[in-house]
Amino acid sequence: MLGLGIIGWIIIGGLAGWIASKIMGTDAQQGILLNIVVGVIGGLIGGFILRLFGVDVHSGGFFFSFLTCLGGAVILLWLVRLATGRKAAR
Repeated sequence: MLGLGIIGWIIIGGLAGWIASKIMGTDAQQGILLNIVVGVIGGLIGGFILRLFGVDVHSGGFFFSFLTCLGGAVILLWLVRLATGRKAAR
């Protein structure tokens, strides 16, 4: 994902953060900026976890980077929910 540059991080992170917030039911509490932050941090979390399992995250391409960000963002939102004790608003 490093080859995408900062604009790529923002686009992929924003999209992944938004979809993750839909999956986790937190979209009503998040704006576009928080979706981007969640997606980018999710990419870091997802990349870290995949590297622990020996997966080459640098040569995966756009779709793999997006899935890595999405998975990490879902994990991040789950951890935030676990730490704060909040339930999803439905």
